[in-house]
Amino acid sequence: MSSLRWSMKPTSHHLLPILCLLIAMLSISTGAALAKGLFPVLGVPGTNAVRFVVAALIMMIVLRGWRARITRDNWPSLTIYGVTLCGMNLSFYMALKTLPLGIASAIEFMGPLTVSILYSNSRKDYFWAALAAAGLLLLMPITGAGAGAGLDPFGMMWAVSSAVCWALYIVFGLRAGKHHGAQTPALGMVVAALIALPFGAVEASEVVLRVDIIPLIFIVALLSSAIPISLEMFSLQRLPTRTFGVLLSIEPAIGALVGFVFLTEALASQQILAIGLVVMACAGASYSARPRADLPRSDLPRQD
Repeated sequence: MSSLRWSMKPTSHHLLPILCLLIAMLSISTGAALAKGLFPVLGVPGTNAVRFVVAALIMMIVLRGWRARITRDNWPSLTIYGVTLCGMNLSFYMALKTLPLGIASAIEFMGPLTVSILYSNSRKDYFWAALAAAGLLLLMPITGAGAGAGLDPFGMMWAVSSAVCWALYIVFGLRAGKHHGAQTPALGMVVAALIALPFGAVEASEVVLRVDIIPLIFIVALLSSAIPISLEMFSLQRLPTRTFGVLLSIEPAIGALVGFVFLTEALASQQILAIGLVVMACAGASYSARPRADLPRSDLPRQD
């Protein structure tokens, strides 16, 4: 990757990919907010299952996943990639069941932040790690007061689980991407659907009785997968890596805004501060990181 990819000076021809990335983040948060509305009908496992099944069908068509060659050598990394994808989304949905969208998103971002710091040679990342830890501690429901007051401990644990799965998703996604390139997201989605369906099949069967929610399911699949993945892949190919990473870091703030607008999830000032600390930590780590030579490169977007 050329040094130009690490520049932090977006020019006029970067405006369109920047706009696409912002739309992608807004799409992901909106999809999560709409998915939360399906929980009372399909439950979390059922919502997770139908979302993956529909998204897998869409992504296989969009990315022409049927052309991929799966061999005995590359299927293990692809399988683990799909498992982590399923775990990431299921854990995030479980967190959304009891946590505001912005807070769940901020905690989830600890996953890629940790990977970024572990694979960086920059000493500045110790500061960004401490800043993120401060934001996370502010959200911990340790006492009855503060930013963590009223937050469900189990929801917090599910959000942390989602962060862990996202970190693993990055690592194994890089490996799977070596074999399947741009078709990797579609193949991972198929694996995730096959894993999610047995756990949510009973609840997902409610779709047969509630055909009125089928359009909403397709909208959730489009907003959570097809649209953001396509836009992020477009942006990844045209933006400097630092610019992409810094911009992506504002997603928890977008999540908080979407949660407020669509779900009336008003946050306390200390919770907003905690999210702000996480956003600054992620942006700072993306800007200052000096990747190690052994870090594999990938243009795979995230799926959530």
